[in-house]
Amino acid sequence: MTAGFALNPEIAVRREIIGNEREPVLAIDGLLRDPAALVEFADAADFAPAHGPAGGYPGLRAPAPLDYVGNVVRSLTPLIARAFGLGPVEPTRAECFLSLVTLPPGDLHPTQRLPHIDTVDPLQFALLHYLCGPPHGGTAFYRHEATGFERITADRRAAFEAAVAREAAESPAAGYLTGNRDGYVQTGRIDAAFDRLVIYRSQLLHSGQITAPEALSADPRRGRLTANIFVAFRRG
Repeated sequence: MTAGFALNPEIAVRREIIGNEREPVLAIDGLLRDPAALVEFADAADFAPAHGPAGGYPGLRAPAPLDYVGNVVRSLTPLIARAFGLGPVEPTRAECFLSLVTLPPGDLHPTQRLPHIDTVDPLQFALLHYLCGPPHGGTAFYRHEATGFERITADRRAAFEAAVAREAAESPAAGYLTGNRDGYVQTGRIDAAFDRLVIYRSQLLHSGQITAPEALSADPRRGRLTANIFVAFRRG
């Protein structure tokens, strides 16, 4: 099975610098030798809801194959270290899910309609692998207008959360976030493309761009299928 999840030796890497904070984002095309093998794995996987009354991921998730996760993290650690200026690092923790966005726009919790971060840890990164095509939107990055923050660091978290709490009196507009809305300005966007991997710091404000909710499906071969890896590093 590991051979099916081997990385393509001729990946195409694009590095973009976004926002006022000049944060790097990587887009890697042609990640796997055989990306269809991962779709086949997903087609046989047991997906379960990943959301609840307080929000969460707006769809279904299933565990990803460990050999896929290991291959991606081991192979891309040197690239990530160079692109983000980390110096010598080693991965300390990685978790990965196969994910399908399935919630209809009208069923979203208010927190699911706004940009979010995964953690304030500057050494944790999100690796988002698209196993679907352009009709399923992409990933966008945001600036919070009231604070000017694009990354939520440990020393910014209290001010950001206080500002968001003040804004919560006015519920966000219904539906999935696209473009500029509800006090957030889009600073950059990477469109979905089959077998494209997007890498960004987990403290960067971001949101999935669900531009065609009518195309959402619980079928991994038709829906907005991604593999989401969250990897934490430590400096050597």
